[in-house]
Amino acid sequence: MNVDFRSDTVTKPSKEMLDVMFRASVGDDVYGEDPAVNELQDFAAQLFGKEAALFCTSGTQTNQIAINIHVKPGGEIICHEDSHIYKYEGGGIAKNSGASVRLLQGNRGRLTAAGIGKWIMPDDVHFPVTQLISLEDTANRGGGAVYDFGEIQKISRLAKEKQIPLHLDGARVFNALAVSGVDLKTYTAQFDSISVCLSKGLGAPVGSLLLGTKAFIHQARRVRKVMGGGMRQAGFLAAAGLFALKQNVSRLEQDHRHARLLEKAFLTCSWIESSLPVETNILVLTLKEESQRDFYIGKLAAAGIKVSSFGPGMIRLVTHLDISEEQVIQTIEKLKDI
Repeated sequence: MNVDFRSDTVTKPSKEMLDVMFRASVGDDVYGEDPAVNELQDFAAQLFGKEAALFCTSGTQTNQIAINIHVKPGGEIICHEDSHIYKYEGGGIAKNSGASVRLLQGNRGRLTAAGIGKWIMPDDVHFPVTQLISLEDTANRGGGAVYDFGEIQKISRLAKEKQIPLHLDGARVFNALAVSGVDLKTYTAQFDSISVCLSKGLGAPVGSLLLGTKAFIHQARRVRKVMGGGMRQAGFLAAAGLFALKQNVSRLEQDHRHARLLEKAFLTCSWIESSLPVETNILVLTLKEESQRDFYIGKLAAAGIKVSSFGPGMIRLVTHLDISEEQVIQTIEKLKDI
């Protein structure tokens, strides 16, 4: 047995997805002439209820492009202290946009309107100007935590009142909506820009989408070029992304169910102290002995169970479409010997 729970980015294209990729009509996307890319972007814009979309190489790129457009050098972004845009994008906020960050604490990666409101800077020469609010849903460091939609609406109203753009790092937004049941267009209407990953739970090999107004995406295309993201015959990849959006959204609840089964099994292990509550496809576990993290990662690997470290004394598992229920059951059986 060899089951890879390190991330939902490790998925491989299915035969059906590969067939679609092989048949894709392609052109030069820098000239705007790739039919498959254009089809993906048009489909996504309509699906999300936004005016336009842009296909990019990664979620980091879509986030960084959005930040670069929304924020001037010296401006400030409000985000959670564990947010992906801050922790896992290589210092891109500072390097690419020369911006400052206001890092807030919150419940499992989630912010509140009240908490944000306290840190919107007044018009004072001593302070950076608050130019962007960024949310992450689901929140990776929060163990795949899902925002309460009512709170998102409050944050959106606050942002509009203060005339501050609101960005969504929605790398796993379809996982969030599978739990909340909120209508997609109703949800996305709260945000000025949205980043959506196609290569995580949706199973595409490469790519993310950035969504917003036509004017915003026109700017985004220029910034993408500056960041080296102008791709040529990208339609082979775009075709996979379109297949993922059409075929792999409705099945996400299977991954959530698998994560709950794993949580229940791991909590019976003598070496596990606790877990963050499983809401979606991410399981974050805390070991009883912090110093034993790498030892147990090795023990799991020897049993054919790949997991990732997630901080001192913590490990993470992520379920995805390449992990079957049979493999989950086999994993649970293997745990009895560890």
